[in-house]
Amino acid sequence: KLFLNYMNNFRELNLNPSLMQSITRMHFKIPTPIQAQAIPSAIIGKDILGTAQTGTGKTLCYGIACINNLLNDKTSNALIICPTRELAVQVGDVLNGLIENTMNIKSAVLIGGESMHKQLRQLQKRPRLIIGTPGRLNDHLKRKSLKLHQSYFLVLDETDRMLDMGFTPQINQVLETVPKKHQTLLFSATLPNDILKLAEKYLNQPVRISVGSTSTPIEKIKQEVLRVDDGDKYNQ
Repeated sequence: KLFLNYMNNFRELNLNPSLMQSITRMHFKIPTPIQAQAIPSAIIGKDILGTAQTGTGKTLCYGIACINNLLNDKTSNALIICPTRELAVQVGDVLNGLIENTMNIKSAVLIGGESMHKQLRQLQKRPRLIIGTPGRLNDHLKRKSLKLHQSYFLVLDETDRMLDMGFTPQINQVLETVPKKHQTLLFSATLPNDILKLAEKYLNQPVRISVGSTSTPIEKIKQEVLRVDDGDKYNQ
């Protein structure tokens, strides 16, 4: 079992100064438990296998590690894979909130149900940060409009949901396209066998992090279900 580094505040981390400035501007002071456990290992290049639910602060956790990586290694690109377009947009908002203009990091969100032309225009600007859903990422790979040969930083978010939604072939396809040597952060609310197999295949000696219950929703998260017809779902 690996010894976990903990941190009590973001200043303890040896983060890129412009990222630290951005964290201060956004008034992030005390890390959540998953941030305190995962960020120190993630910023030194370790793979992470994390169980955490929505509301634990994992987006900022991998977002800080991701942007720190892009700032410190100008040859590296990052790819974040999410199960749904809604989550991908939300993750894009969080990460773009951390990116200062002076950082010169362009991003693109590649999701289904959105104009392909708009996404192709985004990709022509050579973004170093790609956030997307498995199906649309594969569409771009087939078109050769997306190249992942420099994606040395990879995040799989809510992986159990992606596998439940039948995205295993698309995830495998994407993972076969990124460089053999890369860093992977995998997050999931649960760890069924299919995820453990995926982790065994693609993660390199990951640091295992678990925060909160894996069966009950996190407190203070309000959950709502809205039933709509297929044709109306993108109008909501």
